[in-house]
Amino acid sequence: MKSALSSQFSVLRQPWIRHAACSFALLFLFAAVCSADVLRVAVNDAIQPVTAEYIGRALAAAAANHDQAVLIEMNTPGGLVDSTREIIEKIVASPVPVIIYVTPSGSRAASAGFFILESADVAAMAPGTNTGAAHPVILGGDKMDDIMKMKMENDAAALMRSVVAKRGRNVELAESAVRESKSFTDQEALDKKLIEYIAPSEQDLFRQLNGKSFKRFNGATVTLSLDNQPVRDYRMTLKERILSYLMDPNVAFILLAIGALALYAEFNHPGAVIPGTVGVVFILLAAFALNLMPVRFAAIAMIIGAFALFAAEAKFASHGVLTTGGIVLLTMGGLFLVDAPIPEMRVRLVTALAVSIPLGLITAFLMSIAVRARRNKIVTGKQGLIGEIGIAETMLAPSGKVFVHGEVWDAVSTVPIPAGERIVVRQVDGLTLRVDPVVATKPVMA
Repeated sequence: MKSALSSQFSVLRQPWIRHAACSFALLFLFAAVCSADVLRVAVNDAIQPVTAEYIGRALAAAAANHDQAVLIEMNTPGGLVDSTREIIEKIVASPVPVIIYVTPSGSRAASAGFFILESADVAAMAPGTNTGAAHPVILGGDKMDDIMKMKMENDAAALMRSVVAKRGRNVELAESAVRESKSFTDQEALDKKLIEYIAPSEQDLFRQLNGKSFKRFNGATVTLSLDNQPVRDYRMTLKERILSYLMDPNVAFILLAIGALALYAEFNHPGAVIPGTVGVVFILLAAFALNLMPVRFAAIAMIIGAFALFAAEAKFASHGVLTTGGIVLLTMGGLFLVDAPIPEMRVRLVTALAVSIPLGLITAFLMSIAVRARRNKIVTGKQGLIGEIGIAETMLAPSGKVFVHGEVWDAVSTVPIPAGERIVVRQVDGLTLRVDPVVATKPVMA
């Protein structure tokens, strides 16, 4: 038995066996690399924190799976500077080559999208797309002084130069998109060496890339073979999809307004529970979304002031003046709520009006009903009996029985009241009513 085992091990120790095993292992590794997927990411929205998280997760997953490349299909009007810088950092540090493809035809990679496009290992555009217009915009659209304007321009231009120079693209022209807000068509971008390829489809882009070499950010030369390679979609998580939806400023403003209205309804009808629950949930969702966006606290003060004017309308008869002021404040608060550099990340005027006008009218109406209800005479309990008219069932001298509100009560009177006479309740003392006779008024002759 021992001799048989030793003979088998001696065979395994033969040089040709070891060489064959090594060759097989290398062949297996080569086949695994050749069959690596291309990870596809779709960015079809403004650049914001959720976008940065999504792209970062995709790049990490591609690195863990040893994919050949990451394809980011992009169509964006721009977005936030901080999120753009975060995305660029992740693309530059990615061990997997990143291809950014502006698609479909008619789409764009404007403003922040231009920065991200130029940071890619390979930049490509579909026919009929455009890019550029990357001049920094101050939040809120306020006029900035010359020094602040220069600082912002120089900072953005330096970022552009540092990225484009490493990629071997046209530094001077890329910088002009920052300083002069220049925009470029797909053909202009190709001719002026801002991108490497124009491709009508993903498959055509892969065919053009096949066997082509390019330098990565760290100086390493890479050659990709992507033709006929499997493409795997990388989708947002449920959390990211929900956050992306909530990050729409119009949705956040609607949630905030509905939540405030629901809380108001709960305060006026304590114990209703449902309005209060809805209000808390909606306001917390809105607060969470707004926490991820650049928000003006002055706008929130305007929204609170609008509700104060709606409440004042019910108490002071202003004939709609206070309600109108509240609607104006709520509209302006909505418009100024999010300090975004692009219109797509701000509350639209149509949304602000569509929320403010109905909400103002509903709130003022509900408040007036509540105030009127508080001013009305109480008709239940002991207080509801005071002032009621009844009939003396027995002689009251001074005590007896009276019939009031469908019930027979013990009653006392300071003056004698014959049975059958009408009485009025003046006070409730336990289960005894203190009453007076109803004085009949005689008609006055003209």
